[in-house]
Amino acid sequence: MAHRNTDIIPTVDGLAYGGDYNPEQWPREVWDEDVRLMREAGVNLVSVNIFAWAGVNPGPGEWDFAQLDAIMDLLAAGGIKADLATSTASPPPWFSQAHPETLPVNAEGVTLNSGARAEYCPHAPVFQAAVVEMAARLAERYADHPALAMWHIGNEYYRSCTCDFAADAFRAWLQDRHGDLDGLNRAWGTTFWSQTYSDWSQVLPPRICAETPNPGLVLDFKRFSSDALLALFRSEAAAVEAHSPDKPITTNLMVTGNFSGLDYHRWGEHMTGPNRLIATDHYLLPDDAIPWPAQAAFGADASRGLAAGDPWLLMEQSSNSSAWRRGYFAKKPGDLLRHSLSYVARGSEGAMFFQWRASRYGAERYHSAMVPHGGTDSKVFREVKRFGAWLQNLAEVKGSTVDARAAILLDFNSCWAANTPGQPSSDMDTYPELRRWHAALWRRGVTTDLVNPAWDLSGYEYVFAPHLYLLDDDANLRSYVENGGTLVVGPYSGIVDSSEHVHPGLPGALGDLMGIRVEEFVPIPKGDKAALDNGWVGETWSEVTHALDAEVVAHFKDYPETGAVFHRALGRGHVWYLATRLADLDPFLADLGVAGDFPGAAADLELVRRSHADGRTYVFAVNHGNDPVKVPATGRNLLTGTAWSPALSLRPGECAVVREG
Repeated sequence: MAHRNTDIIPTVDGLAYGGDYNPEQWPREVWDEDVRLMREAGVNLVSVNIFAWAGVNPGPGEWDFAQLDAIMDLLAAGGIKADLATSTASPPPWFSQAHPETLPVNAEGVTLNSGARAEYCPHAPVFQAAVVEMAARLAERYADHPALAMWHIGNEYYRSCTCDFAADAFRAWLQDRHGDLDGLNRAWGTTFWSQTYSDWSQVLPPRICAETPNPGLVLDFKRFSSDALLALFRSEAAAVEAHSPDKPITTNLMVTGNFSGLDYHRWGEHMTGPNRLIATDHYLLPDDAIPWPAQAAFGADASRGLAAGDPWLLMEQSSNSSAWRRGYFAKKPGDLLRHSLSYVARGSEGAMFFQWRASRYGAERYHSAMVPHGGTDSKVFREVKRFGAWLQNLAEVKGSTVDARAAILLDFNSCWAANTPGQPSSDMDTYPELRRWHAALWRRGVTTDLVNPAWDLSGYEYVFAPHLYLLDDDANLRSYVENGGTLVVGPYSGIVDSSEHVHPGLPGALGDLMGIRVEEFVPIPKGDKAALDNGWVGETWSEVTHALDAEVVAHFKDYPETGAVFHRALGRGHVWYLATRLADLDPFLADLGVAGDFPGAAADLELVRRSHADGRTYVFAVNHGNDPVKVPATGRNLLTGTAWSPALSLRPGECAVVREG
């Protein structure tokens, strides 16, 4: 993968370190203490003004920048840069009261009242105008401020709405996509259940209805909602650039293991390139089957994939517990260090947190922070300081990149389509399956990008498509295989086209490539298994599948005439098809010959290499196990400044970053 390898945050020295800073929640005398502690901890960047609309714009036509001026001046005096937000993520009560038509409406037709956050309809014209005005005023005032490092548009975009504004905007979007009503009726298959539209006014968002809604409508509304939020982001970004063209622009996406609500690949087209930065928030799940280190790796690898291999930034994580999780949890000693370093190892240009100082009040008063309620004499703050020192030692890593040998195909449209109504199994969810495959590769020490199926795949040794339900054609995948790649495809893939129409013959778009024919779907009930004749076990899903021009590697025991695992040599490459979800992926990956990036490394040792264009390389090592392990690298450990050789051991829970050579 080609890299631009640019300095994405040029006004921040070294790697970025800090978090969301909300001094408006605290008396003025606390601010000086904050800056002193930030300097002590090595903080060089904080996100400010994210939820401060009411402070800057306290009423209709009222503008007051005095407090924000004081905050920005204080940061500049302390040598700390600002990721300055446009504060448009959450309108204040006065705005909702003055413009009730901007409040969002859910699928049941209920208007959501003010009292929380993100209480806006992205399609309401008065809201669209207000956020552009806010962005323009801020950019005009702070474009040349010495504290300004970059611009932060909105915050965690996710809001959807089904109001009349949404309906009008949806119809316009559909006309642009499908042309006329005939095109729409064909795309949605409206001859089914007599749903044919004869006038655009009849087309509504997917509001609550009497029966199963049209899958095409549901899928298109997902696309529309993502595009609408992207348009909102772009309108603010344009207003900022008109006054501040030389500073990077970003927003905090949620390219993680538990959110796929936006088409981030479309967003990425407008968030990569000059003065653009892919940034993401990632909060680890304490009650998840996948362990925290693998969760962190997934979020990082997905973000790097979205950035097309270039550096990106972890904008938010938690130092300890997350307020929105049910039940408080605590990270073990060293988790903050290990998780944060893992993100940097996988391409992040630093590590940021939500938030700097724990709030005394509000919905997130028990969310962890860099300065916790327990104060500076705490495990968390001691680790915050230690990690800040690490990042200062790693300054030379800035701008280096990560090259992955393997890729997992992630298509957000396919994720949405697989969850449309009327599926043969409610358990064939895509995102969890991608995470499961990624975790299996992570356990084997394989660094993996998550990429769009339409992108250039030629640089990868292995490409995995665990669940690619929606696919128009196999051209890009066929080219990859014929030119020497190894492709692995999971079940229930290639079934529908972009209109969510089932392809004639199964598995549709992939049948010719795989050399197989699927006769029948056989979902497996929860708790049941499907035994294969080679000792492997399937779960969740199976298919009655026959080889046409492929080798059957394993059969189902209960269907001995039916293949479960298929292989086909094609051109200079190989393609594999799994007609079930393997309960244990490790035996298959072992048979496939998938080995770690550092052969012979210990199983609990996470190893990732970052490289500069001039040939300088760095091996990041994190010992997640309970035993000392050898790190196969020679050079200098930048965390300690001492020499490192393969003969040395890394203690349990410890980390190293070896500059090779």
